[in-house]
Amino acid sequence: MDFKTKLQKAIDKNNSLLCVGLDPDSARISGPLDVLDFNKKIIEKTSGFVCAYKANSAFYEVYGSDGSSSEMYARVVFDYLSADAVTANPYLGEDSLEPFLRRQDKGVIILCRTSNPSANDFQLLLVESEPLYIKVAKKVVIWNKKYKNLLMVVGATYPQDIKKIREIAPEMTFLVPGIGEQGGDLEKTARNGLRRDGQGLIISSSRSIIYDQDPGLAAKRLRDEINKYR
Repeated sequence: MDFKTKLQKAIDKNNSLLCVGLDPDSARISGPLDVLDFNKKIIEKTSGFVCAYKANSAFYEVYGSDGSSSEMYARVVFDYLSADAVTANPYLGEDSLEPFLRRQDKGVIILCRTSNPSANDFQLLLVESEPLYIKVAKKVVIWNKKYKNLLMVVGATYPQDIKKIREIAPEMTFLVPGIGEQGGDLEKTARNGLRRDGQGLIISSSRSIIYDQDPGLAAKRLRDEINKYR
């Protein structure tokens, strides 16, 4: 079963577009941090309310990691870790991404318009009279015609830009960070980013759920809030 099929099954099963980020930070947890135990508890409490989980590699690489080329990273992520999808940077172009893209049973989520405040340092630079993120979005659409396994990262903190990217990629799915502690507007994100079928978004939230006193209830509340706009 390929990634997009798995994702659709999870969306349908839990009636959810919510993705929970598994970002265990020892600085925010009292006592020693057992990463596996922490993640297991979060998953047990939230599994009925989400369509996906997203692990930020930085929170795990601090414990030690190896790897060099794109080929090695693809093997580690997909074969060793058995991940269904990975986020990737388009800056080096198609040949750098090809070890990921050719794994057509997996999802490759390309950074396009990120949610962080300094995203504008580069993503708004004009290239042939268009912002760079628009160029990226158009290129991802072209790549997807060939590989058919691409998605895009489109941050909730720039809802008008979500609308522009949706016009470029009407059928693609976007991974959307920025809801929660980053202050993204959920209603504007949904109205500008949802496809006509009420899907096409994976709305990611990490800290506002995993550090809540009741992660399951927090996940359910956000899932239900998202569904109000579908």
